Amino acid sequence: MNGRIIILALLALCLCLPLPACAETVSDTLYVKKVENLPDDFIFGMDISSVLAEEASGVKYYDFDGCEADLFRLLSDSGITHIRVRVWNNPFDDEGHGFGGGNCDISTAVEIGRRATACGMKLIVDFHYSDFWADPSKQMVPRAWKGMDSEQKEEALYEYTLDCMNRLKEAGVDVGMVQVGNETNGKLSGEKAWSDIAHLMDAGAGAVREVYPDALIAVHFANPENPDSYRKYAEKLAYYEQYGRIKYDVFATSYYPFWHGSLDNLSEILTGIAETYGKKVMVMETSYPYTEKDTDFSGNTVGDAGGITKDYPFTPQGQANSIRNITDTVVNRTPAGIGVCYWEGAWITVGTNSWEENHEKWEKYGSGWASSYAAVYDPDDAGKYYGGSAVDNQAFFDAEGHPLESLKVFRLMRTGNETEPVPDALEEPELICDLNMPLVLPETVNAVMTDDSRQPVPVTWNLTEAEEKAMHESGPAQHVITGDAGGIEVKCYVSMVDYNYLQDYSFEDGGRGWIFTDLKKADELYVEDKKTDSRTGSKHAHFWSAARDSVEFTLEQTVTDLPEGKFRFALSVMGGDCGDTDIYAYVKIDGQEAARSEQIPITGWNSWNEGVIPEFDHPSGSVVTVGIYVKCQGTGNGAWGKIDDAALNSVQ
Repeated sequence: MNGRIIILALLALCLCLPLPACAETVSDTLYVKKVENLPDDFIFGMDISSVLAEEASGVKYYDFDGCEADLFRLLSDSGITHIRVRVWNNPFDDEGHGFGGGNCDISTAVEIGRRATACGMKLIVDFHYSDFWADPSKQMVPRAWKGMDSEQKEEALYEYTLDCMNRLKEAGVDVGMVQVGNETNGKLSGEKAWSDIAHLMDAGAGAVREVYPDALIAVHFANPENPDSYRKYAEKLAYYEQYGRIKYDVFATSYYPFWHGSLDNLSEILTGIAETYGKKVMVMETSYPYTEKDTDFSGNTVGDAGGITKDYPFTPQGQANSIRNITDTVVNRTPAGIGVCYWEGAWITVGTNSWEENHEKWEKYGSGWASSYAAVYDPDDAGKYYGGSAVDNQAFFDAEGHPLESLKVFRLMRTGNETEPVPDALEEPELICDLNMPLVLPETVNAVMTDDSRQPVPVTWNLTEAEEKAMHESGPAQHVITGDAGGIEVKCYVSMVDYNYLQDYSFEDGGRGWIFTDLKKADELYVEDKKTDSRTGSKHAHFWSAARDSVEFTLEQTVTDLPEGKFRFALSVMGGDCGDTDIYAYVKIDGQEAARSEQIPITGWNSWNEGVIPEFDHPSGSVVTVGIYVKCQGTGNGAWGKIDDAALNSVQ
């Protein structure tokens, strides 16, 4: 470091000025393994769409020395190259009250873009083509376009996009990329037919290229854990591209590791699309919690380990490890991978005193995920469940606006920062114990080290003989046992169960012993690895089909060594879009149906319903087959569902 850099660094330390771009980033505590082959022009993006509403609500941000700082300058100094901003057509009611989520119209985007450009960062413009949140479940038409046919909407979308891009150009904003839609999984701005979606995307792309010919055009999808869907999206786009429609540059995906499957799967599906269609690929949205705690009195999307895949501890180090490993996957395991963008890394609480105080600011400034005023556009979701930030525990700042050490990961990935590994958190074991067998608790638990390795630590469990006896006598139930491992409290989650005569009852071994029989050629029948859609564990039997009346199948297992006696059979189902259904559990003895359950309803995601045959007789020497019959007419968008936790127990 030369003398000029030293002087600038000292001035920055004393006067809270931004550090020079070439200054070295250091950390005494954060472990970061260098990402090899990381290109100089790799995109490290940060979505901070809520920042203006946050600042209006009184939020302040600080640098690592505790000095109040401009967020844009701090992010630039931390290695962020692009700022992403969502754009809604009109997120205000007729009286001018904002819907929330930052009230992100084009005026907001222009101001954010201007400030990003002033700090040397490019802008990623994320058109939702909606008046509020657009995602796989919601792609609502803007109110101004309601009632238009597809051709009228195409023209309106073109004119709207052109006006937005001209406003950005007039403000001198350096636009690097534009999304024509947000998480458009088969829908866009109220349209569901791919021919109409392609025309709308093409209209938006054409308007962008008229004003910013060098900006990359991106399409954006979610749920990469369903690779067949991604292949279909890319195939559809390629079909229309050959006819001159939607010539795009970047196939972008959301990838939230607690929902969206493994990095192996992410690499495989993005690699396939890049190589098959010659497109650049990137992770357009990702994030990870640094804590389980909520800080703004409004619940978080991800608050604890329940129903998610927790590959890393909810700590700043776990957050950094997640980002580093995603980046390494995009750089070194995905041809044509160009970037990773973190979602809403500065959306923290607007106050720490009370829900009432914060609610007033969310309503006035739009700094919560939704305000009550959004009911005029989205009465069934935002209009009912409005509130604050759902991701304050996934930001790079604490509740007071001070940066976490994990914010340094973007620069440290280029150089590496391999500090001495120390324990960061403890894994919490999960056990299943037969009620008729003794409970054996592990003698050690794994400490998750800062380098993401595991080291066993001896543990002492707080469980008396009387407590263990009570667990066995209380019947099937779940219990939490605490213990001490190196002075740190650890938990063990124990499920007490009746003996289950089925193989792979929860499909964790990939469906060993189970047989699907497809009766109508459904699109998908397989064992899926997705913890958020499992009742227990991470796997379950999955079905989905796009066409109406195309779901009809059986899933069954034959048991040849069942003793003579009375038995109970049950399993659980959840799903959606199923329309009229005929679903029941059944038992066959020597190939003949002996019993069936009442109808099992399908009532929505994560709403598990059990089919039960409470008692049937099994004669000596007979062969028992248990299973489920599923027939779904669908509601126009096909039908989908999950099957988990089958149980074949003796009845005393």
